[in-house]
Amino acid sequence: MLRLREASGERVIGKKIGVTSKPVQDMLGVFQPDFGFLTDAMQCADGATVSIRRTGLIQPKAEGEVAFMLKSDLQGPGVTRADVLAATAWVAPCFEIVDSRIRDWKIKIQDTVADNASCGVFVIGQQHTDPAALDLATANMQLWKNGQLAGSGLGSAVQGHPAEAVAWLANTLGAFDIPFKAGEIILSGSLAPLVTAVAGDRFTMQIEGLGGCSINFSD
Repeated sequence: MLRLREASGERVIGKKIGVTSKPVQDMLGVFQPDFGFLTDAMQCADGATVSIRRTGLIQPKAEGEVAFMLKSDLQGPGVTRADVLAATAWVAPCFEIVDSRIRDWKIKIQDTVADNASCGVFVIGQQHTDPAALDLATANMQLWKNGQLAGSGLGSAVQGHPAEAVAWLANTLGAFDIPFKAGEIILSGSLAPLVTAVAGDRFTMQIEGLGGCSINFSD
């Protein structure tokens, strides 16, 4: 599937880990992390209005998480949380809009792996923060849908610390001889349960110390 995307002109700009937090695992009934690839065609600007029809989304859900921008290469095995933080240029709040071809999201791990870890599109916030400037594990996220609080969570929801999830992904991909590369974006996983998105919805979020971002949906 990735080769087909590349053949159509898309370029890989990062990787993502999913199903990392207990709330998401319980919600989906999938109890191990998955991973996928990010391409330039998946990235939307902060505050953008995304057409569900034009982007080919089927049953999108929004999740709030921490994105890592790498300044140096990483490749497992043996990558640690400290290695991830040392290799990170900045972190930022991120909306990942996940999607599934499986009706009613009744998925198993095989389904989400085959579906590029359920990745649809994503938005990176405009504030970029040195990860050494705060404790990501205690950073609190709040997510609003149409002005109403729709979810919240701490960075520790993701394997104890978002950088632990990124280290897991580096080591897992390392077993397939796939490196992280400088300049890539790595999405570390949702801090709260997924929230259904439909045309007309507006989502905003703030992560303590990291700033916020937003995304809107149209037909």
